[in-house]
Amino acid sequence: MQLSADPSAASRGEVGPPAPAVAGRAGSTRGGAGRAQSGRLRRAGLGVAGVVGVIALLELVVRTGLLPQAWFPPPSEIFPAFGRLVADGKLFGPVGQTLQGWVLGILAAAVVALPLGIAIGSIELAHRLTRFLLEFLRPIPPVALIPAAVLIFGSNLDMKVFLIAFGTFWPILLQTVYGIHDTDPTLRDTARSYGLPRHARLVRIVLPSALPYIATGLRIASAIGLILAITAEIVVGTPGIGVRISDAQSAGDAQDVMYAWILAAGLLGWLLNGGLQAVERRVLHWHTSFREGAR
Repeated sequence: MQLSADPSAASRGEVGPPAPAVAGRAGSTRGGAGRAQSGRLRRAGLGVAGVVGVIALLELVVRTGLLPQAWFPPPSEIFPAFGRLVADGKLFGPVGQTLQGWVLGILAAAVVALPLGIAIGSIELAHRLTRFLLEFLRPIPPVALIPAAVLIFGSNLDMKVFLIAFGTFWPILLQTVYGIHDTDPTLRDTARSYGLPRHARLVRIVLPSALPYIATGLRIASAIGLILAITAEIVVGTPGIGVRISDAQSAGDAQDVMYAWILAAGLLGWLLNGGLQAVERRVLHWHTSFREGAR
């Protein structure tokens, strides 16, 4: 189609040159999406190559005797043992028991830590009064509380939930306090000058600014909670992945099964962290930090 050279065509809406510009922008968008997709595939490929390389190295190290096979079976024996756990359905019950304690413990911690962190971060006097107490209690290892927890709750799910809740309470609380406290003061002052009430400033400005911190605290708590769940199961014998690791180790001739359960624990932690990261990207896609990371 030939474009009109009539100067008056612009007034009649017949000018056509913008079309190539639109096409150029569309092509640029497609090119950017293609490059981003290529980058993701490249990163995924490098990750898979790294995992395969480590597995091959472990196989070589064990087969050549650098690691004693009696203590560390090669991956070629661990993966079939893991496959048998999956095929026989023996994997899912203990995984569900570990996840049950993990979920309940983190929920209990979040229910207390989030509102408390918002209050401490929002009120400067409360932040100053509690700073020493938080720094004193935070370094206490949750594992050190196992004897007391067993005396109070017994060797059951309640003990495991208490241990996980205590250990995951601190990263959620501290990240919430940091996020609330780190809100841009210019935004606070601007909202105050426009007459926004305190609760409106909290909901519209402070909490959205603190959400990435809170999400980071939940991801840290996820890893800590899984470690504490499996530790409690190994030490105390509450049902879950940990007690299966302990049982396989006690059997003596089931080293491949023991490492298969350890592999299950590692895969579970990887899946939980990946799931939380995916939710974080989906929920916080509007936040500046995620937009800058996407570019």
